[in-house]
This record gives sequence, structure tokens and C-alpha cells, in this order.
Amino acid sequence: MQALHDFTSGSKKNLLKKGLESSDVFSIFYHNIFEYPLTFSELAKWTSKNPPDISAKVGYKNGYYFVDGSAGLIYKRAIRHRFSQKKIKIAEKAAKFLSLIPAIKMIGLSGSVAMDNAERGSDIDLIIITKKGSLWTTRMIVYMMLNLLGYRLRIPRNLKQKDRLCLNIWLDESDLKWGNRERNLYTAHEILQIIPLINKKHTFERFLIENIWALDYWPNAVDKKRIIKINTSYTKLRNLNLIEQIAYKIQYFYMKDKITREVINPTRAIFHPNNLSKDILGKLAIDKQ
Repeated sequence: MQALHDFTSGSKKNLLKKGLESSDVFSIFYHNIFEYPLTFSELAKWTSKNPPDISAKVGYKNGYYFVDGSAGLIYKRAIRHRFSQKKIKIAEKAAKFLSLIPAIKMIGLSGSVAMDNAERGSDIDLIIITKKGSLWTTRMIVYMMLNLLGYRLRIPRNLKQKDRLCLNIWLDESDLKWGNRERNLYTAHEILQIIPLINKKHTFERFLIENIWALDYWPNAVDKKRIIKINTSYTKLRNLNLIEQIAYKIQYFYMKDKITREVINPTRAIFHPNNLSKDILGKLAIDKQ
């Protein structure tokens, strides 16, 4: 990837003639799966570490790199940019209201909206980190608040999710780290593409520190200078307070018959309405770790 930095903006086309490195080709191929051609700066940001060999020809047009034959994605990306900007405004407004809840430590955009690559009918994925020992109580308050404010929320198995808020990742600040079995190229990208909308007391930076393993896959995705070295040690919760216990039991009872791939426990709630990890890694011929 170092060779990329040796070219000026005026010689980007020459990059193709001189040959891209395998990590560049892989990154272009990977993002092409999501119909997302890369700019020169994005190619530098999303360079991968120790990628598998990918036999793909790369094209370049109007400032974008893409798999040869996919030039039409440049126009599609421009359209999706407009859709994404509208959805970002909805998320920012909702996050501003939710930030008034003291137990909320961070709210972040994730998924296709975070990548500025959402389709017209896409929902708006959010990750929420709460104060230690308050996840399930906070979750109840958030849903009540959003309903009162008139926000449309994702409805399971409903095909019409346009502009609906999908609160699909909830984390207690004491349990931010992804487990070894969940760590792979796709999950790393999903973590590193998160955009914080509300970030109290460097909670997002603590989240990144806890998941520093993600940089083993995409080492340039985050400016390491922004990761502030602060205390990240939190003991796992042993006993929840009574209100939190009741909130957890009520919500778990409601969800238990619907649980499939979801992760539900006192310190996290992770919902996967569309878990693409297996499919994406399969397309890359990479076994899920």
C-alpha cells in the first residue's frame, strides 16, 4: 500500500498502469460486493492487511476504482449518497433527543448509512452504548421516547423499512469487546465504519480500544491518534439492580420465542435482521474464524 502514497492526485490513472498491490485489488473487490466503488483516499483508508489473492481486473473512471465492468456503480453511488444524507439527518435529530437520557454514553451510525451507501428503502442502523448496569432500563426508555416523538422504528419481517430507525446493537459499557469467534474481516469493517453521533466521555474511543483487533484487518481505517489512551477496565456485572432486572426479564420474555441469531444477555443485545457475514466471507472464499 505504501506505493499508493507515492502518487500525486494527478497521476492516479498511472496507478493502474504501474499495477496495484494485492491489498488494493482486494479492497476494491471487497467493496465492489457492496456496489461501492472507492475514491483514491478511500482506497488508502480501506487497505487490507494480508489479504487473500483475488483475480480481478480493476477499472478507473471519474475518480473511482472499481472491478472492471462495474463503472455503472459510480452513478449508483451518487444516488445512494443523496438517500444516505437524508437518513443521516433523521438519525442526527433522533440522537440529539436521546442524548438527553443520562445513561446513554454513545449513539453511532452503522451499516450502509454509515458508509453513505444506503438505498432508498433502507432503514437506519444505530448502535447504542449505555452506562454500566442500565442497558435494559435505558432501552425501554428509548423506545418509549422515540414512539412519543413520532419516529418510525423497524418492524421485524416487514418489507417496508424505508427511513425507519433500527436500534440493532445495544452494549453496556462494561462489555464492549467482540469475542474471538465473532472476529473476521466483515465484522471488523462493520465496527470501523461506525460514525459516532453522540459520544460522551470518549466512549467511542473506548469502544475502538476494546476492539483494536479490527485494525488487524483494516489497519488504516481509523486514525490511531484519535484513540485516546484511557482506562477501559470494567468488571462484568454480577448483580443488576432491581429495576434493571425487571426491565431485562420483561424484554427477554417478549423476545425469547423470536430469538434466532440474536445475542441477548444482561450486558448486550445484538440483533441481526440481515446477517451478511457468512455470505460475504463465502464470496471471498474465506472461512469464518
